[in-house]
Amino acid sequence: KLQGTNEVDHMSPRLRAFLSEPIGEKDVCWVDGVSHELAINLVTKGFNKAYILLGQFLLMHKNQVEFQKWLICCCGATECEAQQSSNCLKEWCACFL
Repeated sequence: KLQGTNEVDHMSPRLRAFLSEPIGEKDVCWVDGVSHELAINLVTKGFNKAYILLGQFLLMHKNQVEFQKWLICCCGATECEAQQSSNCLKEWCACFL
């Protein structure tokens, strides 16, 4: 699971909540780093569920740099949103895959 309690202490409440359970049918706005505006852009492109966004991350072989570039270029994410979102999905994979 998580690599020690110090990492958990530095997590945002939103990230901690996302990592507390399987993705299930959560909307994409549950992903840490996805703002309301980014969620609208993602939904418009067919990424309405967190598991669909996770699928894109996995298709990119969990490469955070590539995923961040895709979020920024194709979905209009800010650099901060892209970093937070990719970190959230990376941490989820570490916990559940």
